[in-house]
Amino acid sequence: MRSVNLFRFAVLASTAFTLAACTDTVFVERPLFDDPPTEAGGFVGYTDVESKRTVCGACHVGRQAEWERTAHAHAWATLEESGSSRAFCESCHTVSSMGNLETNENVGWVATSNPRFHDVQCEACHGPGLDHVSVPDAPQNQPLAMLSVGDDLDQGCAACHSGVHRPFTEEWAASAHGDVVAFAAARVECASCHEGKAALQSWGVKAAFLEQDEAAPMAITCGVCHDPHDGRFQGQLRMPVEEPSVERNLCMQCHGRTAVAMPENVRGPHAPQGPLLLGEAGWTPPGFEYPDIRIMTTHGTQANPGLCATCHMETYELEDPETGAFSFRATGHSFQAIPCVDENGVPTGETDCGLQERSYGGCTGCHGSADAARSALIVARNRIDGLVGTIGALLDRIPEEEFGDPSVLTTADGSLFNMQLAQEPGSEVHNPFLLEALLVASIRQIERDYGLTPSGNVSLELQFTPQ
Repeated sequence: MRSVNLFRFAVLASTAFTLAACTDTVFVERPLFDDPPTEAGGFVGYTDVESKRTVCGACHVGRQAEWERTAHAHAWATLEESGSSRAFCESCHTVSSMGNLETNENVGWVATSNPRFHDVQCEACHGPGLDHVSVPDAPQNQPLAMLSVGDDLDQGCAACHSGVHRPFTEEWAASAHGDVVAFAAARVECASCHEGKAALQSWGVKAAFLEQDEAAPMAITCGVCHDPHDGRFQGQLRMPVEEPSVERNLCMQCHGRTAVAMPENVRGPHAPQGPLLLGEAGWTPPGFEYPDIRIMTTHGTQANPGLCATCHMETYELEDPETGAFSFRATGHSFQAIPCVDENGVPTGETDCGLQERSYGGCTGCHGSADAARSALIVARNRIDGLVGTIGALLDRIPEEEFGDPSVLTTADGSLFNMQLAQEPGSEVHNPFLLEALLVASIRQIERDYGLTPSGNVSLELQFTPQ
């Protein structure tokens, strides 16, 4: 029995009927946990399997309580109840070498089949904890977890959250989140959205991790958006994705930047997707009138509680057309709303395919079918493109001195901002109602202020009606 770390209990003597002074304090030593099997490789696992009390949790009480809310805490039961448990699945549902820097695969559950190693406990990410619990303060005994996934996508979260059944990492690696834009990651004003360590710092996350002091930039990896310890929010996310608030929605921490025109803003819109979705973007000309100035679409209302995630994180499974057996699972971690897919429906990772070669599964819940969703997209795109072309032609006729004065926001500046907002990728879907109203109002304001009349036959009557 290991007795290096001890619980000490003070036994206080007092009379039965009076508040007499305490007598001598007696300390009683009790072993914190049973020695783990030698072949476990230094992994300690549970101290009580039934209550899911980890050895680590005896001191890290707060983390223990948070972890108990996660799917990791029930990983073994999930596997057993799946009806498809196999021996090769077990290392990802237990404490093993998967997910940490332990190089010997024959450790933990794999080596012992001991129930104390059930579930994805602390050591699954932090590595063997025996040395740490034996001498907690020793600098060499601080088992930090990694947030990166390795060059070969086989470390950290990727060790388990990858492969044909759960290709989270492969899809993430092919997404924009998996890239590091060097110049943006190096700029202080940009790093909080373009560099993983800076993003965590800007959100007030103080947890230590293996790469925290590395100079090399880190991508927006799994542990940036997902909290490995806490299951308060769906998917162990650090913030909710269902919250219709630029301040509190996880996606909108970065996709909610410059969305409103200001005199000093010469760059135009930057990452305005969140505010646009919620109807809080753009330049509103004087006297701008609309039934609801926030103009929220069905994409940004209670009709779509998942907000960004509904469309950008489509998940689905595919079966082999000949055998009917499982063949592929899409996890939605490419973050493409309508991803390019091959003839079998598997995402290709491309971004420039035609509208007929895309999956509309994230849209069909509301639009009913892929054809209906595709048609709605075409209608919205054509209408917004027509208005953008009209306003662009008008702006070309306005004198240059009307643009870019940092002390005043002119009609030319505001109209240019609205045109640029409409040209942001996906804007015609995020909020076609608001964009149409802003562009029409801008054109009318240009007519009033500069006496310029639009050419062509683009209607200035609103054609989209918020639902």
